[in-house]
Amino acid sequence: MDQLIIAVEECAYETEPVCAPADVAELFVYTETLWNTPITRTIFLMGLAALIVMVLLYLAYRQPRLVPTKFQAMVDSVVQFVREDVSIGIIGPEGVKYFPYLLSIFLFILVGNLFEITPLVNFPITSRMAIPAFLAIVTWFIFVIIGFAKNGFGYLADVVWPRAVPVVLRPLVGVIEFFSIFFIRPFSLAVRLFANMVAGHVMLSILLVTGFVFVTNIGEIPLKGSFGFLWFALGIGIFVFEILVAVLQAYIFTLLSAVYIQTSVHPEH
Repeated sequence: MDQLIIAVEECAYETEPVCAPADVAELFVYTETLWNTPITRTIFLMGLAALIVMVLLYLAYRQPRLVPTKFQAMVDSVVQFVREDVSIGIIGPEGVKYFPYLLSIFLFILVGNLFEITPLVNFPITSRMAIPAFLAIVTWFIFVIIGFAKNGFGYLADVVWPRAVPVVLRPLVGVIEFFSIFFIRPFSLAVRLFANMVAGHVMLSILLVTGFVFVTNIGEIPLKGSFGFLWFALGIGIFVFEILVAVLQAYIFTLLSAVYIQTSVHPEH
């Protein structure tokens, strides 16, 4: 919120078409510590996201009922979706082993994404590259370790010398697959989530701040100020759209993690 307040205070609304910080990176940099501790706002929100996930699951399953409450039914529908459609649906029966991890990252990313539209927070923690990168690296370690544990060095041999490909193409396809699996996958997994949340955060912040500033100063800039209603309406539209993006990006990250694990569990597929 501090960055948005700065954007409002420094906005030259008489001449500028939109209100934005001089450096858009200001919307993502939170270096100030909280309560005289080494904890920054980003670290606090990470811990809060993890705590919210644990509390939701605890409240939903601490006293299971034969006829669940609406809250229990809602949480259980999400849990069953990740278990049946993602873990088992993608990986197969062995997906049950990886269900706790997949559920954890889905809920953590979902909550972290939804912080973008949470009043007084307005900051998706997944728009900090370190967080998607860390989660992607964890997924990478899991599917690489599983690949070698399940198939030994045959896992690497199948990657660099794919038997399903014509012999003439195997060297080329092998090189592509090697770099794709061991280098590109974690990078693309992290960047996909990071880029989408950055774009949404920037658009939402600039549109809503601009709309607010223009409308509240409509007396000084009558014609231009009237466009503030348009900016604000667009911001509300982006706000609603970002709810979908938050859910979709959490799902895509979890789905791809399951797909990558599946290729290690069943490399022949």
